[in-house]
Amino acid sequence: MLLSAATLMGACAAPSAPADPPPPGPAPAAAAFPVTVDHAFGSTTVPAPPQRIVTAGYTEQDIVLALGATPVGVTEWYGDQPHATWPWAQDELGGATPEVLENIDGPQFERIAALEPDLIVAVNAGLDQADYETLSAIAPTVAQPAGELAVFAPWDELTLQVGRAMGREQQARELVDGIKADFDAAAAAHPEFAGVPAIFLQAPFYEGRAIAYQDGLSTAFLTDLGFVVPAELAAFAPEDGSAQAYIPMEQLGVLNAGEVLVWATEDDQARAQMEAEPIYRGLTPVREGNLVFTDGVLAGAIYFATPLSLPYVLEHLVPLLENAVAGDPSTVPAQP
Repeated sequence: MLLSAATLMGACAAPSAPADPPPPGPAPAAAAFPVTVDHAFGSTTVPAPPQRIVTAGYTEQDIVLALGATPVGVTEWYGDQPHATWPWAQDELGGATPEVLENIDGPQFERIAALEPDLIVAVNAGLDQADYETLSAIAPTVAQPAGELAVFAPWDELTLQVGRAMGREQQARELVDGIKADFDAAAAAHPEFAGVPAIFLQAPFYEGRAIAYQDGLSTAFLTDLGFVVPAELAAFAPEDGSAQAYIPMEQLGVLNAGEVLVWATEDDQARAQMEAEPIYRGLTPVREGNLVFTDGVLAGAIYFATPLSLPYVLEHLVPLLENAVAGDPSTVPAQP
């Protein structure tokens, strides 16, 4: 799984429980509508409070749920989760059973139309002009913000965009501000993170290469906590502007530029595969235990980067980062 494309911590004490997201609040009043939302393809007017929302992109179900509504249709990205809803969002879903759609070669237009939506949320759907026009013929459709990526634009901008369409912009803004404040609080509670070079990588190795993320949206969960992403990764980035850096195994030593390596492992097999490589075992952060290995859910939460997944990231990742900065012997490979 490739991308191109949050919770108060007690200072000097054990981590506190993550802050709950703000309550959904009352449904937007009909008097607040119609609302008009500007986006990459112009503007869309939503005439009345939406009752049947379909999310056509990879992660928008989290945003709609965080803002207190339940979609009638959601889109599966990956992970084979119940109703395409990961554990961090299951409480908000409750007992609802939205229809699960796909977006492989584009939205499933006929299935979306059959759900009779009154709002289509497609801010992270990779829409082009033709897709947008087809969806707009079904129902009011809100696309990615103008000037942003068609997939995995900044999570805060996407949250505000959806909030506008739902008549809940103020709630969306409060949600965004709260999560950012939680990251700031976690960074302040952990001054040992400040300025530490950290590298976020997919796992395991792929076609004889390590895939790391350059400084940017994909590493904001680290830099917002005070870490820095080594500039040395840029030498391994393709010319297409991709967020990834592709590092051949024979040049894996560049990872020594990171004092902490965060591996998005989804199972123990991925870790075992990497540890079978002598060049990996010889890396300084590996020998000194400055490593984080995620499980599949934490990896998914990092990749999703939504107002529901980011609090999960803070709750579950920060303790692992504490251990990694200090040196965690349990992450050091056993000698062959």
